Amino acid sequence: MTTTETAVDMRTALGGVEIPDPVLTASGCSAFGRELEPFLDLAVIGAVVTKSVQLRPRSGRPTPRMAETPSGMLNSIGLQGPGIEGLLADDLPWLAERGARAFVSIAGTRVEHFAELAQRLRGVPGVLGLEVNISCPNVESRGEVFACDPVAAADVIGAVRAAADPAHPVYAKLSPDVTDIVPVARACADAGADGLSMINTLLGLVIDPDTMRPVLGGITGGLSGPAIRPVALRCVWQVHQALPEVPILGMGGIRTGLDALQFVLAGASAVSVGTAVFNDPSAPARISTELSAALAERGFTTLREAVGYAHR
Repeated sequence: MTTTETAVDMRTALGGVEIPDPVLTASGCSAFGRELEPFLDLAVIGAVVTKSVQLRPRSGRPTPRMAETPSGMLNSIGLQGPGIEGLLADDLPWLAERGARAFVSIAGTRVEHFAELAQRLRGVPGVLGLEVNISCPNVESRGEVFACDPVAAADVIGAVRAAADPAHPVYAKLSPDVTDIVPVARACADAGADGLSMINTLLGLVIDPDTMRPVLGGITGGLSGPAIRPVALRCVWQVHQALPEVPILGMGGIRTGLDALQFVLAGASAVSVGTAVFNDPSAPARISTELSAALAERGFTTLREAVGYAHR
């Protein structure tokens, strides 16, 4: 390692739980970590953020499920996954054996689904905390997404915080598809969220000019990749400005250490890397090294010094 790589203390915390590195994977882009193992040490990065898990196995949405877009991609996977039983039996033990920290993403269509998932994950070895994917339709409110309504979002977070292991930080994953993200963020914090993950994908659509029909089998999908980075940075900036004491896990189109640095300067104390792993499975480790060098070049000796620096 070079001097700049060793000069910066990269430790940070997720809701009070210290982790050795600020770069995590992002939910959904590397499943439960197995695909990345040949390319990086999962125990070295901050944590593996799992695919969103629900109470029961889910087959997902119809194909095609992915479409490339300028500087990004649309996905319409539909939260395909093994359900909580499969996660507990196979995926979490596999991660724990490798010393990886698991930040488990949970999802549901009713408040009680989220609470039950949090309950089931209490005391499970290797689980660092919970990322609550509230960008799911609330079946009791005409399919409205929880994250688009402060009251609905707070209901979920309050139920999860009450049911979860007290040692597990609870992060609310926020959607950018709202007029003002700050009231939703504040409602989640007031309801007991230990931190906020932002942002989830933006809802998008692609139409094939030859077939003249939507490309995705599910019609719409989530836009991710570099195209959404300015939106993600704006959201992180606004929420940190309004709620400077609430930890933020920033994400959205991060490909390099300088991308990650922008999120840190805007107010994120950790970042998740998602779409970048599709063409560079080692991206989380590489980005961490690049971020450390970038911080050292700017005179920072710890990551914590740089969090929110652009606001000063």
